[in-house]
Amino acid sequence: MSNIYFNESVILLNVEAASKEDVLEKMGRNLFEQNLVKESFIPAIIAREEEYATGLPTAGVAVAIPHTDVEHVLRKTISVGVLRETVEFGVMGDEMETIPVRIVFLLAMDEAHSQLTLLQQLMGVFQTKEVLLSILEEENKTSIRSLLEEKLDFGVLEGEK
Repeated sequence: MSNIYFNESVILLNVEAASKEDVLEKMGRNLFEQNLVKESFIPAIIAREEEYATGLPTAGVAVAIPHTDVEHVLRKTISVGVLRETVEFGVMGDEMETIPVRIVFLLAMDEAHSQLTLLQQLMGVFQTKEVLLSILEEENKTSIRSLLEEKLDFGVLEGEK
C-alpha cells in the first residue's frame, strides 16, 4: 500500500465540532484545500456516514473511520482528527446506537483494495488502548505522524514537507 500522502498537514488537533457532519466538513475541507480530494468528497463522506455508520467502541477512546467511494479522491491519504470534545457517531453495524468519538481517521483511498488493507491495519491500532490514548493526549503532530508510521505499513510515504 504505497504512495499514501501522510504528513502533519492532514493531522488536525483540538478540532472543535458540534456534530459528526461538522467534523467531516472540517476534515474534508482540509483535504480539499490541499488538492487531495475533489469537492464532491465532502458531501459524499457525509452521505455515506449517514448510510453506513463508522463509529467503533474501541478500548480507551472511541474512534470513527469514515470513508467514501474512490471517485471522490485525487490522491490516497489518511487524515487524523483529534476532537476537543466527543462527538456522537453511529456505531458501525448498528446505526441506531451512537458512541462518543474523540479520534477520527478519515480515509481517502483511490482504490478499493487499498482501503480494505488500510482498514485491516487500523484495526490492529484500535486494539491497542495505549496507542489510542497517546494519540489523544499528544499535542505534537510530528509525534502522532511517527507513531502511526510505525504502526501502519504505509510503504513508500509521500508528502514530505
